[in-house]
Amino acid sequence: MGFLDPNANYGRHFGSIGVALKQIATRLTIYPADQLGGQGPQSDRAIRKVREICTILELPEQVFVDVKQAIPDHIGLGSGTQMSLAIGMAVSRLYNRDISLRDIAVLTERGARSGIGIGAFEQGGFVVDGGRAELTRTPPVVSRMEFPTNWYFILAFDNREKGLNGKLEVDAFHTLPAFPQEKAAEICHRILMQGLPAIAEQNLQEFGTVITLVQQAVGDYFSPAQGGRFMSKEVEKSIQWMGQQGAVGLGQSSWGPTGFCIVEGKMEAQQLLNQVTNEFSSNSFLNFQLVSARNGGGGIDVDKENSQPVNLNAAN
Repeated sequence: MGFLDPNANYGRHFGSIGVALKQIATRLTIYPADQLGGQGPQSDRAIRKVREICTILELPEQVFVDVKQAIPDHIGLGSGTQMSLAIGMAVSRLYNRDISLRDIAVLTERGARSGIGIGAFEQGGFVVDGGRAELTRTPPVVSRMEFPTNWYFILAFDNREKGLNGKLEVDAFHTLPAFPQEKAAEICHRILMQGLPAIAEQNLQEFGTVITLVQQAVGDYFSPAQGGRFMSKEVEKSIQWMGQQGAVGLGQSSWGPTGFCIVEGKMEAQQLLNQVTNEFSSNSFLNFQLVSARNGGGGIDVDKENSQPVNLNAAN
């Protein structure tokens, strides 16, 4: 949901805020097998990750991965981090290796910038990470709060687009101008003295104001790399339209193209979802989904009696 200080004006790079979601997740099961294999959505990606982790840990690749559900890749919802952490924890449990989640994150090179995906897997809820200093292994969670259960997100997807990733993402950070120190100071102050208290007091209007302002600042900073505050102009139009109908906390998740807004009350959120779906029905590449926050971390279920399978339900 936004960075705090991409340029380390105060000594730490990035720092970010975000929330785990229930309905969009990675779920998989791994079994002992004679040879490496897999099935299900993004199974090729899962197999590559198993091979990578087994190679690093010097373990046999005798694993079958059954992917039940996978977060779509490169749309700004943490698919790579959740898949890596889920596979890493599953392999660790399968081979009775006591490897921590943070160690798995380091092994799989997650958390190079944002630590939200790691924090979401650890404990869910609304997370603030403290960014990276010179000796940081993974960005530490400096605040974690229960997200109000009656605050709902409406996500807007553009099926034509993919967010920046890989080399393109790295290149974008190298070419962007310096992030203004005064803007970083304002964002941090607003999160600490406005956003977090608003969650504690369940004041959605106040929280939404903070998120929108952070998103505007970060969106303007990244606009040279993504062509505007939002990567998708159509997603931007739909999010702004929902803001006119009363939604708050308007923004883009990570590099997008997924956009989001927040509505209080499930009935009100469902009504707005129906309205925006109807309003933008002529755009076949746009679709919308109602989701809620997940206040728990990734779940791990081990079949101890049969020593198989290991089920992973990752947050996003």
